[in-house]
Amino acid sequence: MSLKDHLYDLRNRLGLALVFILLGGVFGFIWFAVPLGPIPSLGDILLKPYCALPVEVRFSPNDKCQLFQRQPFEGFMVQFKVGIAAGMVVTAPLWLHQLWSFITPGLYARERKFASIFVFFASILFAAGAVLAFFVIPQGLDVLVGFGGGVFITALDAGAYISFVLVMLLIFGVSFELPLLVIMLNQVGMLPYANLKRWRRGIVFGLFVFAAFATPGTDPVSMIVLAAAMWLLFELAVQFTRIHDRRKAKREAADLAAGLSDDEATPMNYAPEPVEPSKPVANLGKDFDDVT
Repeated sequence: MSLKDHLYDLRNRLGLALVFILLGGVFGFIWFAVPLGPIPSLGDILLKPYCALPVEVRFSPNDKCQLFQRQPFEGFMVQFKVGIAAGMVVTAPLWLHQLWSFITPGLYARERKFASIFVFFASILFAAGAVLAFFVIPQGLDVLVGFGGGVFITALDAGAYISFVLVMLLIFGVSFELPLLVIMLNQVGMLPYANLKRWRRGIVFGLFVFAAFATPGTDPVSMIVLAAAMWLLFELAVQFTRIHDRRKAKREAADLAAGLSDDEATPMNYAPEPVEPSKPVANLGKDFDDVT
């Protein structure tokens, strides 16, 4: 296609992706207040970490676990924000397929296979990070509201609390992509195992610094858990690069051109190879001329 046709195709696919996200947002907006059979409503799921706080430190005038709405449209905006976020997750296969269909024609078969594997593991790692964050948030909140020695009582604002939860899920999910990034850079030769082994201490220190600044709360629980999880994933990626580089070194050692500079010619094997004897052709009982 021409450049103009490519732009039209991109516009159409982005439009379809936006429609899928909006439809998912409508679904998430409804799911926020309505349970889906045995699955609780999205509002109850997000409120669960806050409700896990002890009753004596949580403000509940109606004997219910509820958040504060300080503005007339705050509840609507929170529900709309959560609905769009949930819709992007639920309809991810649909709108990602549109983007993938636009990129795929420009890739080779090997590149398409590699990209498919990358997207598969990236989705699993992101989901694992979000799940871990969901279990860490109650412990982090418990530590945060424990300061003050009983002088304060916790009454969280709806918008601030939901933003805090969504940011925690996003940060943990994105941070869990670290091993995939390390493996990708190693696969293309930009980050060999020797460099990772030499820089390991500095990288681990950087992971703890990143966790301290990335987590939205100031509690030590979420910082330590995020840093420890990233450290574990990084070590697994380092071991993967070690195995990959060892196998790569063996393949290069078996190659005739291994160790040669760009100015040296590749050694050639001039010994003739044996030729298999030709098989006799069956007589078809017909005479053929030379052209036939």
